[in-house]
Amino acid sequence: MELKKIDNYTWEIPKHDRMQVAAVVYTSSKLLNSLKRDNTLKQIKNVACLPGIKCAAYAMPDAHQGYGFPIGGVAAFSKEEGIISPGGVGYDINCGVRLLRTDFREVDIHKVLQKLIGEIFREVPAGIGKGGLARLQPNTLAEVCLKGAEWVVSQGFGKDEDLQRTEEYGCMPEADPGYLSHRALERGMPQLGSLGSGNHFLEIQKVDKIYDSHTAAVFGIQKKGQILVMIHCGSRGLGHQVASDYIRKMEDSFGWKNLPDRQLINAPISSELGHQYYKAMSSAVNFAFANRQMIAHWVRKVFKRVLGSSEGMDQVYDVCHNVAKFEKHKIEGRIQDVCVHRKGATRSFGPGRMEVPEVYRKVGQPVFIPGSMGTASYILAGTTDAEKSSFGSTAHGAGRVMSRHEARRLFRGEKIKQEMEIKGIELKSVSLKSVAEEAPHVYKNVDEVVRVSHKAGLAKLVARVVPVAVMKG
Repeated sequence: MELKKIDNYTWEIPKHDRMQVAAVVYTSSKLLNSLKRDNTLKQIKNVACLPGIKCAAYAMPDAHQGYGFPIGGVAAFSKEEGIISPGGVGYDINCGVRLLRTDFREVDIHKVLQKLIGEIFREVPAGIGKGGLARLQPNTLAEVCLKGAEWVVSQGFGKDEDLQRTEEYGCMPEADPGYLSHRALERGMPQLGSLGSGNHFLEIQKVDKIYDSHTAAVFGIQKKGQILVMIHCGSRGLGHQVASDYIRKMEDSFGWKNLPDRQLINAPISSELGHQYYKAMSSAVNFAFANRQMIAHWVRKVFKRVLGSSEGMDQVYDVCHNVAKFEKHKIEGRIQDVCVHRKGATRSFGPGRMEVPEVYRKVGQPVFIPGSMGTASYILAGTTDAEKSSFGSTAHGAGRVMSRHEARRLFRGEKIKQEMEIKGIELKSVSLKSVAEEAPHVYKNVDEVVRVSHKAGLAKLVARVVPVAVMKG
């Protein structure tokens, strides 16, 4: 496969064969080898073959093989001629990251850190199938899926300011829970307010480095040593079931005969099934926003109980990955409405976009790129360059380079835990097996992923944070 180097951070697969557009890959020489070890490049080339795609198919710096689209894949489709694909959104719909700031410093929590993470571990359910809030009734769950984080705040779990600092203000209005299957509702009922397993985590972090003091101050990041809390989770079993349901429906209705990859099954955006999937997906997005809202409330509750106060624990922002959204972008010299698929990618809108909360509109939206377990994570700001280069998108994490099966074969959870303790990082996990699966070695170097994002103009570096305590499912 021809891969043409454009500059140090941009490669291109030129348009050929069935491709409707070129495929653009944001990476570096250091990261390129990992892309060649799996089917990432083939998958992003296949995305470029889909009907109604605009400009190019994009692979973010953390891209790796996924279902249908590569994880880290971005593409926008015409509302009239384009498609919508569950494989371009992902199974964990609106897996995302919420960041809380605090007025505490590392010295303030050092003596109670073990108790703090232990109390959070008891308060926030984690693990496969683990539930959160007492089992919801179907009509209540439908309201959650309709209203998202707004429903949680209305029940006293959080504050209105949280909604102002959440992507889509915590609710996609197109949601219609009537298009969720009974099985999807059944899986979601016991899981609201739970972290889940896999790469999901909750970290207590400290600010390690500030690159842009002005933007950091706007975000509420004030000094080195400041304590933050990062929450990474999604729509749990409900979102997974939505993906499964609509993949099957689209296969039954449209088949995959003319597709370059069966996993890219899709429906025309303008079709009835396309509308139904979008409404069901939006319902799962809202469930995930509500889920992170609930967890954030419980984290504040524990801080207040252990440290005597949760004052200053304001939300910085909540960003979602794994989503398809209708957005306005300048294409071929005019503003067009397109359906942007971000699969394992973060929205990165720059200054001036009306979708960005007013408090951040002069500097761009906050962007979070978490690292692997025990490594640094990064806070960045969206850019106008990203809007031109990737439909306002950037990386969403470090990106796996090793399967969970291989990780379990090579690593032991006990040893990983010991290594983290030597570094002074407290670790709480439901399973040491999952610790082995999420070992830092199975991910790309997040420092390099973020460097490429910054140098390519997909997001602007603001601050670096490092973990002091980690909770895993």
